[in-house]
Amino acid sequence: MMMTQTSAVWGVLVLAILAANLPFLTERVLVVGPRRAPKSMAWRLLELLLLGVGVLGAGSMLESALGQRAPQEWQFFAAFGCLFLTLGFPGFVWRYLRRAGVHG
Repeated sequence: MMMTQTSAVWGVLVLAILAANLPFLTERVLVVGPRRAPKSMAWRLLELLLLGVGVLGAGSMLESALGQRAPQEWQFFAAFGCLFLTLGFPGFVWRYLRRAGVHG
């Protein structure tokens, strides 16, 4: 089965949404490591950074597999960082901003 550009874009987007929220949904270090309760915000930010690099790597590999890679400059990485942080906002809200008494 051959992957099209459209399915590759959607796949990377879904991967980015999951990766951006994952640090806020689990107490395990790097998702599979030992459980830390409560996990500090520093660990969550480090995981967010590492998962962002992983999403960039996955996108780069898919781009290479589908054709020629486009050169990326600092503007691309700045925009990606802002988008990745925005995609992680629901997980941040769920972890830190929801009211303690509301579980609905």
